[in-house]
Amino acid sequence: MGKNKLQKFKDLEVFPHVFQLRYSDIIEGKEFEQKGNWQSFFCNDHPIVLELGCGRGEYTVGLAERFPEKNFIGIDMKGARLWAGAKEALNKQLSNVAFVRTNIDLLPHFFATDEVSEIWLTFPDPQMKKRNKRLTSTRMMQQYEQVLRPDGSIHLKTDSAFLFIYTKAMAEQNKLPIVTELEGIDQEAISGHILAIRTYYEQQWLARGIAIKYLHLLLQHPAQWEEPDILIPLDEYRSYGRSKRSALNLTV
Repeated sequence: MGKNKLQKFKDLEVFPHVFQLRYSDIIEGKEFEQKGNWQSFFCNDHPIVLELGCGRGEYTVGLAERFPEKNFIGIDMKGARLWAGAKEALNKQLSNVAFVRTNIDLLPHFFATDEVSEIWLTFPDPQMKKRNKRLTSTRMMQQYEQVLRPDGSIHLKTDSAFLFIYTKAMAEQNKLPIVTELEGIDQEAISGHILAIRTYYEQQWLARGIAIKYLHLLLQHPAQWEEPDILIPLDEYRSYGRSKRSALNLTV
């Protein structure tokens, strides 16, 4: 491990707006002190917005700058990447930003019921073979509904046509309202818009001429979650060699 990476990990230990809870602590039943008390950390009662798999935190920081009336929390397992966003927020003295280093599967350990108002998923791995690992799978939706308020928003911004089609089908199958659906974001038309914030990965996809898709849906609680059983074309620019069927009987 490089010296620079070690320093970043040391920084994360002392950054006042970065929180970490070891998996061993969770197994031992240790409670996360901010769970249900995030408003006390931010010193306000503003809505809480999460960016899951935030990477370098471009969207977390960008949203926080545009919406000072909301609180934003970036979540990622990769400490070295998360450090970049945490450092930028610190340099910009943004008081409405925090970061949590953890696995997304552990959200209920960090947030109480109805404590979150919105969730952003920015360029997640489409996981074309492993359905249960998709951040918009019904398994993950059940995770989100434990912390997201009723009719809370979920935003998906992706380069992947596969994930876009799957997510739309999942929403329709479970009767989740779709507020906005864009198969290709007009980059010139969104200047100054919330969708104009660009992540590191988004810039790479745009440079390759790949259209960026966006879905905004509302999370409602169906009686029983159902996976869509549909055939979805693979993303041609990804070499997975995997089954094209995202069915209930898909081996994951």
